[in-house]
Amino acid sequence: MTFNITEWLNLVFRWAHVFSAILWVGATYYFTWLDGQMNKKGDAPVWMVHSGGFYTVVKQKTLTVPPGEIHWFRWEALATFVTGFVLLNIVYYHGGLMVDAIDPIVSPIKAGIIGVMILIAGWTAYDLLARSPLGRNAAAFAVVGFLLIVGLAATLEVVLSSRATYIHIGALFGTIMASNVWMRILPPQRRMIAAVVKGEPFDEALSAGAKTRSTHNTFLAVPTVFIMVSNHFPTATYGNHYAVPILGALILVGWGAAAILRRA
Repeated sequence: MTFNITEWLNLVFRWAHVFSAILWVGATYYFTWLDGQMNKKGDAPVWMVHSGGFYTVVKQKTLTVPPGEIHWFRWEALATFVTGFVLLNIVYYHGGLMVDAIDPIVSPIKAGIIGVMILIAGWTAYDLLARSPLGRNAAAFAVVGFLLIVGLAATLEVVLSSRATYIHIGALFGTIMASNVWMRILPPQRRMIAAVVKGEPFDEALSAGAKTRSTHNTFLAVPTVFIMVSNHFPTATYGNHYAVPILGALILVGWGAAAILRRA
């Protein structure tokens, strides 16, 4: 048996990436469903049955336990991002898939730098838009965001391989989701808890801002999965003559599916 370290690293980190993503997205949609059920019933308790037991969840208006007893859903997001970035390095940055093998426009090293810069610049642009007045209008924000994503994909396809273009749009979505959790959702929650512990009222805007970013994550999760899976179907997706329009369609379908799931 030939021992191929790269292949084993690919396997291990791919498994870890998929498994941590299942935990993360599962928790995200569970709480999305829970919020939806409570909104329908005026924050009445939600009863559930699972694994032979009955469970009831009640939404609290204030903190009734010590902060140390609160469970934070955060490590799943970090694990998904870290394993995904390692995979991106193994398969693309060091795997020879960043540029067209026949007629490369830039060197693989430059392509890798472009890829990393896209993740950084993409998160920065998204965050600025989300915090701007445009971010308060969900429909307008979605339209502008979609146009920017498709424009970015069309630009990337000029210098990167079509496959690398697809995966970097997916990686950008993943970066945005993980950054939302650690930079725009957790910090306000910590400030809310700190205020309650001191007996002070907390700013309702903190809760609203965190919920908005969580909503964005639910809409980004489904198209991200579509994009990742598309790597196994090159003829229908990135290898197609209409790769960018197909990518745009996948994103719209993903957003539509997320909207349906949020109302389930």
